[in-house]
Amino acid sequence: MSVLVVTGTGTGVGKTVVTAALAALARSRGEAVAVVKPAQTGLAPGEPGDLAEVRRLAAVSDLHELARYPGALSPEAAAREAGRPPLDLGEAAGYVTTLARARDLVLVEGAGGLLVRFGPGGETLAGLAQRLDAPVLLVIEAGLGTLNGTALTLEAMARRGLALAGVVIGAWPDDPGLAERSNLTDLPTIIGGPLAGALPGGCAGVTPPEFTAIARAGLAATFGGQFDSAEFGQRFTTSGTVRFTAGLT
Repeated sequence: MSVLVVTGTGTGVGKTVVTAALAALARSRGEAVAVVKPAQTGLAPGEPGDLAEVRRLAAVSDLHELARYPGALSPEAAAREAGRPPLDLGEAAGYVTTLARARDLVLVEGAGGLLVRFGPGGETLAGLAQRLDAPVLLVIEAGLGTLNGTALTLEAMARRGLALAGVVIGAWPDDPGLAERSNLTDLPTIIGGPLAGALPGGCAGVTPPEFTAIARAGLAATFGGQFDSAEFGQRFTTSGTVRFTAGLT
């Protein structure tokens, strides 16, 4: 059994698409994979959330949402606004551990970033990862500001003794600018190693077979893919642009 926690440098960086890509590759290998969303915020009951996107893209049906709050806020603030108790991360860790006993892989997708609060006691996704003794995959933006956000998140992980599973760019633009191309040079220095992947922006609009091919091209061998960080960096230099097709042409 294996548990992998997926977080990001913030909201909207592509965590759900990366989680779906990880799930799609695990499914393509014949593995039993489950995806857990500890807390979904910003949606009313019955509305399709992040797990619905995972189901659509990865054709995975073993999905588990542990709490839902309608406010588009942090899980702690959303629970308070709704007048409901916050998610108990101890219970969440037990739930994930039980799932993992009967699965090859359990993916846990957080809300927002690593230190977004789940409860008034200061509980965060970092604490859940510690309880699970699980490595953390960090999803980042491609452009301006990502170097600082990446460095801060990695520093917070190191202080808590969390293992880094890799860093993935959640949405690489079709026509990257100077900041994006320059970041490919600087990110490995901040990470202390190569990128573990980069998924093309807009890839959430494809069918599951196409998405699995994109996932394979966009994630490193550690996750069952074929992404080569050095080759990717060479394709996008500060002196020119190359359109990213995720290896499909």
